[in-house]
Amino acid sequence: MRDVLAELLAIWRTGATAGVGTVVRTFRSAPRQPGAAMVVAPDGSVAGSVSGGCVEGAVYDLARDVVATGTPVLERYGVTDDDAFAVGLTCGGIIDIWIEPVSEATFPELAGVAADIDARRRVAVATVIEHPDATLLGRRLIVRPDRIAGSVGSARADGAVADDARGLLAAGRTAVLGYGPDGQRRGEGMGVFVASFAPRPRMLVFGAIDFAAALARQGSFLGYRVTVCDARPVFATATRFPTADEVVVDWPHRYLRAEADAGALDRDTVICVLTHDPKFDVPLLEVALRLPEVGYVGAMGSRRTHLDRLARLREVGLTEVELARLSSPVGLDIGARTPEETAVAIAAEIIELRWGGQGRRLSDIGGRIHHD
Repeated sequence: MRDVLAELLAIWRTGATAGVGTVVRTFRSAPRQPGAAMVVAPDGSVAGSVSGGCVEGAVYDLARDVVATGTPVLERYGVTDDDAFAVGLTCGGIIDIWIEPVSEATFPELAGVAADIDARRRVAVATVIEHPDATLLGRRLIVRPDRIAGSVGSARADGAVADDARGLLAAGRTAVLGYGPDGQRRGEGMGVFVASFAPRPRMLVFGAIDFAAALARQGSFLGYRVTVCDARPVFATATRFPTADEVVVDWPHRYLRAEADAGALDRDTVICVLTHDPKFDVPLLEVALRLPEVGYVGAMGSRRTHLDRLARLREVGLTEVELARLSSPVGLDIGARTPEETAVAIAAEIIELRWGGQGRRLSDIGGRIHHD
């Protein structure tokens, strides 16, 4: 829902009703992950996607229907269905899509959820998508680290869902949880889709050069909150980096140390060092490689620069275990030359390490396309 929140909120604030389709479960080679959403506005316009084009037409029609009837539906699309090829899902996967009417009446907490997301506060939305009592379908529980709002049907169910949703929220995961009709841990009948909205992951780009501008664009495109940092004010300007969320003028190692001390980094944070100047990158990498909470540290430079950098880092006391965390020269070998191509190579390496890919052509390998 994050991708279409602005469009949905605009409709909600007018008092109108939107039809919203959300991917809640996927099996095998599904084109979109749980949480991907499509909004159908009252005027028939569309924002977002639930399948990359495969079943959008069918979901569009259902979204218009649920707005007219006020009754949400859970629909499955896949090659095991008789109509799979009729709706276009030919990728071999199966997706469950929850389609519901959203308005001030059906989702009164939407503005508060949007405010939390905008302020980078953790919040989860738990929605009943399966239940033997049809009147409970679409009921919601808004789960925050310190409180809940709404209800999925009973105090017992609310307590069970809140506990589990907080676990998913802490891990940044979105999933369907199963319970008995009254929230029993051992039982079946009630399915609750928990959409977790954790803060956007951070990409810290050090070095205000043309490659950094291209990487900032790529990071923003991938959903990162991008910070560009450089000690030189003449180069570190918002004008040169219009897609960055913030541009900081400070010594890189000092800024990174302050962010770490403030608890502003986590395992989803990626650090890209593009300075390839020892006076900047050695003290910066000395800090970065000793931060257990960051997920990726990459540094640009030739192989000769890399070997010189390793020697300097050993001189300041970094261990071989710490040095092994460094991705350098940065990026995958795709033959990149321009700043834009290099940014793609770096982004590809970050994605590969996050999802366990192999960095090879899909046509040259077998097995599943999507990694867990």
